[in-house]
Amino acid sequence: MTSTKLYTVIYVVLFGFATAQVALEFMGLSYAVAVAGILLLSVIKAVLVAGYYQHLLYEPRSVTYVMISGLLTAIALTFAASYSIT
Repeated sequence: MTSTKLYTVIYVVLFGFATAQVALEFMGLSYAVAVAGILLLSVIKAVLVAGYYQHLLYEPRSVTYVMISGLLTAIALTFAASYSIT
């Protein structure tokens, strides 16, 4: 089982990434660079949350594969819906 200290460190890292996302928005970078940076930080945050707070690191790999397949399905449906709108 993980310790409270590890969860605190993960929380501080997530807070730092959220602050960095806001800073990227106000740094005056080009739109593409800012969006790419924010998306990269968002993916890292999502992996940390899924891995530690949802305990996927400690589950059998089959549970992780089910979660990934659900995520890929949601992404595919989102792209399909956005394509049909335009």
